[in-house]
Amino acid sequence: MSTIPAGNPLPSSRTEPDGSVVVRVLSYNIRSLRDDTTALARVIAACEPDLVLLQEAPRFFRWRKKLARLAAASGQVVLSGGATASGPALLCSLRATVERTEDVLLPLTPGLHRRGFATAVVRFGEADGPRVGVLSCHLSLQKDERQKQGALLLDSLAALDTPHAIAGGDLNERPSGRTFKRLAAALQDGWAVAPWGGEHTSTPGDPHQRIDALFATAGVEILGCGVPLDQPGVSETDLRAATDHLPVLAALRIPSGR
Repeated sequence: MSTIPAGNPLPSSRTEPDGSVVVRVLSYNIRSLRDDTTALARVIAACEPDLVLLQEAPRFFRWRKKLARLAAASGQVVLSGGATASGPALLCSLRATVERTEDVLLPLTPGLHRRGFATAVVRFGEADGPRVGVLSCHLSLQKDERQKQGALLLDSLAALDTPHAIAGGDLNERPSGRTFKRLAAALQDGWAVAPWGGEHTSTPGDPHQRIDALFATAGVEILGCGVPLDQPGVSETDLRAATDHLPVLAALRIPSGR
């Protein structure tokens, strides 16, 4: 486990001489934009992400326009998801080259909310730069359904058929939970590998549990991961006003695709 000393900045996005890339990835439950969207956009922009994995993106009236406005206000573009993935969505910076996207709807359990994944395959750097699979999720509140969704998450990530992959979202479960443990056994748990910033993501007014996480496949080097409390431009006031979760920000080094 590596640890960035308190107060030290998270590594910035860049392309290394050997063709590997450092990318910043942000995962954020935005509660359907029901809170202070200006504060939310400021937080996202200050994190300077290359990829943004959203949960509870707008799903109803004019949801595409609302998501596009958030993307524009935070310096991003819409990649995939939203209502078509039943909530999860992906944004990206212009640094990413999009190869393909797919919204995946999960089996519906009667009486429970429909869930889904927003997925994409992107490249960074040169034309032969690293290919990366990306998946945003918001797992069920119900334990048995959540366990099934965790297995489907791993299947969907493998189906992207990329050398490296990143997954993240609101797991609705702490690290001691069965589904969280299964994901952490198959993938690298960003906070566990390279803690930076804060640990707990819920709630902004009383952070006491980690139910949001970013994961990466083996081969991706996690340089730092956590709630961006030490990120320049991110204020506690904005974090409290933006939504009912705290975001998770990670810096990842992805090997060259050459």
